[in-house]
Amino acid sequence: MSDTRRRVKVYTLNEDRQWDDRGTGHVSSSYVERLKGMSLLVRAESDGSLLLESKINPNTAYQKQQDTLIVWSEAENYDLALSFQEKAGCDEIWEKICQVQGKDPSVEVTQDLIESEEEHIEEMPETSPLIDLPICELNKLEEIADLVTSVLSSPIRREKLALALENEGYIKKLLQLFQVCENLENTEGLHHLYEIIRGILFLNKATLFEVMFSDECIMDVVGCLEYDPSLAQPKRHREFLTKTAKFKEVIPITDSELRQKIHQTYRVQYIQDIILPTPSVFEENFLSTLTSFIFFNKVEIVSMLQEDEKFLSEVFAQLTDEATDDDKRCELVNFFKEFCAFSQTLQPQNRDAFFKTLAKLGILPALEIVMGMDDLQVRSAATDIFSYLVEFSPSMVREFVMQEAQQSDDDILLINVVIEQMICDTDPELGGAVQLMGLLRTLIDPENMLATANKTEKSEFLNFFYNHCMHVLTAPLLANTSEDKCEKDAVVGSTKSNTICPGALRFMRRIIGLKDEFYNRYITKGNLFEPVINALLDNGTRYNLLNSAVIELFEFIRVEDIKSLIAHIVENFYNALESIEYVQTFKGLKTKYEQEKDRQSQKLNSVPSILRSNRFRRDARALEEDEEMWFNEDEEEEGEAVVPPVEKSKQEDDFPDSYEKFMETKKAKESEDKENLPKRTSAGGFKFTFSHSASAANGANGANSKSVAAQTSPASSNGSSSRNVALSPAVPAPKGSLVGLVDYPDDEDDDEEEETSPRKRPRLGS
Repeated sequence: MSDTRRRVKVYTLNEDRQWDDRGTGHVSSSYVERLKGMSLLVRAESDGSLLLESKINPNTAYQKQQDTLIVWSEAENYDLALSFQEKAGCDEIWEKICQVQGKDPSVEVTQDLIESEEEHIEEMPETSPLIDLPICELNKLEEIADLVTSVLSSPIRREKLALALENEGYIKKLLQLFQVCENLENTEGLHHLYEIIRGILFLNKATLFEVMFSDECIMDVVGCLEYDPSLAQPKRHREFLTKTAKFKEVIPITDSELRQKIHQTYRVQYIQDIILPTPSVFEENFLSTLTSFIFFNKVEIVSMLQEDEKFLSEVFAQLTDEATDDDKRCELVNFFKEFCAFSQTLQPQNRDAFFKTLAKLGILPALEIVMGMDDLQVRSAATDIFSYLVEFSPSMVREFVMQEAQQSDDDILLINVVIEQMICDTDPELGGAVQLMGLLRTLIDPENMLATANKTEKSEFLNFFYNHCMHVLTAPLLANTSEDKCEKDAVVGSTKSNTICPGALRFMRRIIGLKDEFYNRYITKGNLFEPVINALLDNGTRYNLLNSAVIELFEFIRVEDIKSLIAHIVENFYNALESIEYVQTFKGLKTKYEQEKDRQSQKLNSVPSILRSNRFRRDARALEEDEEMWFNEDEEEEGEAVVPPVEKSKQEDDFPDSYEKFMETKKAKESEDKENLPKRTSAGGFKFTFSHSASAANGANGANSKSVAAQTSPASSNGSSSRNVALSPAVPAPKGSLVGLVDYPDDEDDDEEEETSPRKRPRLGS
């Protein structure tokens, strides 16, 4: 509007360094004969009196701030400021000042400021309201709308306008005008009110929101926002909020403040999500306080509900009561879903207390009931609640299911209910199954399991899972790979004994893809490659999906250089595979195998000769004990040999004769050496007392070793201690090759000499 462009407020700085309002008027620039120069003149809008007459001094430092402020000092203790209602008017006067001083209008300060001037000028925008609101009348609505719209580009002016609106109770006056306009069907006025209320929301002030969203005002605010000028017909938001949207109390809420807060939060969320258009790039930060307003309302609602244990107890009681009808149960579950969603607004410590309260009241047993129900909507909401609990504390859920297993059958365990829901998902997109799969993965992930001095969650829960849940999880896979199923899916022309189901092959590929030696050992122990290779050979020269899948499996092993599997495949199946030459995969596996053997041979050659000398060969008396230990040990146990297998020598060929001689003399010495023979312990192992140089076997640490009796068990696999060394060879030697550790008669003196030094005896373990 033309009459508002140069509308200004005049301010002066008082002795207390506060800005005093000298009045509102209109500014102009003209030559004043009395002052002998171009001057700034401000005449009051009320009576036309002269509020300001100030010569534009060529040496005065004028400063332009926030697009609508011009500040300067006329004397040592006399500072002035003009606050413009519109940026255009400020720009016009600023150009006049710069013209007089010969400056470019793009500058923000016309002269260098002295320190005192900087202090005065910087205080200006922080100390006083600079917005004078028009009278709240129908004929001023356009002017008010222009004012509200004009300040949005300036943070300082937004602050000042918000303060003025708050101090003068202006919003309630505007809403009274809205009722008048609506009664008069004043469409133009209603369009202006839309712009005004929308602009006030964009001021982003919580104090204004408190007024606008009160029970007294919020429906009128929604009404103003129905009259968007860009729409041919107004929206009917009030009708939806009052008639269509129904507030359901699953359990009657007696706290009136809580009920009011819930109503308010729903309506404000509706304003943000439905009524207000998507903010532009310019407006995207204007509603951050509105988001915060909703956020803190939700925090308050959760806190008030959480403190009302009587209310929550009643909700849980009805949720788990068999007599509760399906509609009511659906409402209860949806309430808890929204309740948990609101809890995400809490601080971590408060959220912790919230979920502990739910756990105490029995949220997990309740979920166990509702997740097994037929109603899809109820199950979906229960799954969402379960996801909040798992994300918050997987350990809490694990502890519950392990305690539950002591009192319930496997079929009704919560975690098995989850698995069954995942398996039986009827959604073609498998949305529910994917969500449950992610939750199950979180629960069985060892990486987020706790380990304390007295408790190892990993071992406890995984043992529980394998014992009580694994059969449920693997049931579909086993059904898909059953003999009957495989016979139906078998490749035409193949033999039934060698068929392999696509489901089984994919499963094995995923397991090998983990590159986990635990699984690799299980595969080699069970000889699980045999049916895969048989299927490949039975497939013959057919180039099909099965052929490609099997070749890719072995190629992955070759590329990733999985040594344990490479060795198993080459040692057991290479003769059957070497004829396959249309790919280089199997030759590549053989090459990898031979390269690894060469590396191991080089490592053996690098072992110091002292470790392979006669000093470490035991006498014939220990041989029988070693053989008995070897055959008593599990085949799966892996040890690391102190002395790796050596090449077969002539002595190895003569070993049977030497062994017979040893057996003939054994009985004669038995009583003499009785105390040195190994004695079987109560655990089924053996007790040894060996003596040899500890420094050679254990390095520097051996000097501090003491003579001890090492108890070993066939099932023991502990070989990690620096004082324990495994005597079992890494690979079983061929029959008749156990010679490398036998002492010769010329070493007896050395052994007897070392036996007198008990402090050097190391602890030995298989």
